[in-house]
Amino acid sequence: MPLYWLILIVLAMAAVGYVMGRSRALASAGGNPRGLHSLPAYYGYNVALTVLTPAFGLLIVWLIAQPLLIDRMVSAQIPDSSISDGSNRSLVMSDVRRVAEGLGILVSEGGVSEEEVADMRTDFTDLRERLGEVGVALGSNVQPFVLAAAQDYRGMARTGTVLMWGMILLVALVGFAVSMMKTKADFRARNTVEQGVTILLIGAATVAIMTTIGILFSLIFNTIEFFRIYPFADFFFGLTWNPSFSGRGGSSELGIVPLLWGTFYISLVALIVAVPIGLFAAIYLSEYASPKVRAFTKPMLEILAGIPTIVYGLFALLTVGPILVSVFGKDTVGWMSGGTAVMTAGLVMGIMLIPFVSSLSDDIINAVPQAMRDGSYGLGATQSETIRQVVLPAALPGIVGAILLAASRAIGETMIVVLGAGAAARLSLNPFEAMTTVTAKIVSQLTGDSDFASPEALVAFALGTTLFVITLGLNVLALYIVRKYREQYE
Repeated sequence: MPLYWLILIVLAMAAVGYVMGRSRALASAGGNPRGLHSLPAYYGYNVALTVLTPAFGLLIVWLIAQPLLIDRMVSAQIPDSSISDGSNRSLVMSDVRRVAEGLGILVSEGGVSEEEVADMRTDFTDLRERLGEVGVALGSNVQPFVLAAAQDYRGMARTGTVLMWGMILLVALVGFAVSMMKTKADFRARNTVEQGVTILLIGAATVAIMTTIGILFSLIFNTIEFFRIYPFADFFFGLTWNPSFSGRGGSSELGIVPLLWGTFYISLVALIVAVPIGLFAAIYLSEYASPKVRAFTKPMLEILAGIPTIVYGLFALLTVGPILVSVFGKDTVGWMSGGTAVMTAGLVMGIMLIPFVSSLSDDIINAVPQAMRDGSYGLGATQSETIRQVVLPAALPGIVGAILLAASRAIGETMIVVLGAGAAARLSLNPFEAMTTVTAKIVSQLTGDSDFASPEALVAFALGTTLFVITLGLNVLALYIVRKYREQYE
């Protein structure tokens, strides 16, 4: 049965538990809510949470752990002698999972029973034909032993699914029974529910923190592996980016300096466009615009933030680039030879960042106490003088934070750079030349055909770690500026 049926059953049990828990609490107090320690709804919430929380927690853990465990068990069953020299165990397991998925399609859509699938263990040709009929193609390099492993994979997956259903329903029923037994008039339901909600909130915060830690460790381990193969000094101080896909990359030149230069140069152009326009728009919306104009203009401005970056990239490639070539190309001043350049990507990225700066700055300026404005007006200052000398200095920490947020967004952008700036890694001051960034090269290095253990693939993690450190430094700088200037107004 589909997974959503299990989820619906648990949700239904929680809903029934809410109604029965509330009714049981009222019955224990003789129908008088004043005889209860907590409001009747809290008793229902207690039953519902006791059903949902353990069941869904176990479901999440099971869905994460089961594929990893089955992969490990099936992989251990494949003998090393069955794996050819031109392949590796991870690629074989990828074929096993693909064949297992095809077998599942055969059963669900091809009218093939589980017994017939089991009989195909010795007839690999029949399996290819059957899978081809339902649109699943197998490569010519897929070996017959992969079929046996795929059938074992499906068997373990089916067994695991049955166990999952049984364990989750059992946990939900136990939670239901235990919480109903506790539902009495003197039970402190409100305290229990609030403690449970607090634990859930802590768990949500912990998930975010643990995800960040997991990302960091995955970067660090692969970065260490990269520096075991490639010299540390050549990576951070090399002025040439020239990955070679011959052998294991012994002839590659992987200097990060050109990528960092392109990243900062394009981000600088974007901020030069976004910060003045965004800040002036925020000042107008918060200080000068009428309520009707503000109600119309701010949502229209924030629409820019909802446009996919691929659309901005196409806009840079098809519209902004040709316009810049017509103005600065060979037929005019001769500065620009093609539509992909730092200026193209920077201008479009700046347009994308305008709502980040304007919306955040507008909220920050509106948070400045009106009493500060009134005091300035009372001393005879004009509106413009009040904005320059009172409002903006008071809002400066938040505005700096908004600008640094926009800078982090610019540094991490990929699609606009790929389509608007080109893929050339070079050191140049000419904004009308093609360059590239760290993020664009991370994508290109991980989508190539090189061996994952080669420097060309592992360098993507070193680039990611460097980018992580840079953005962390921006956040620390923003925190320092905010604390420094906030002391003057508190």
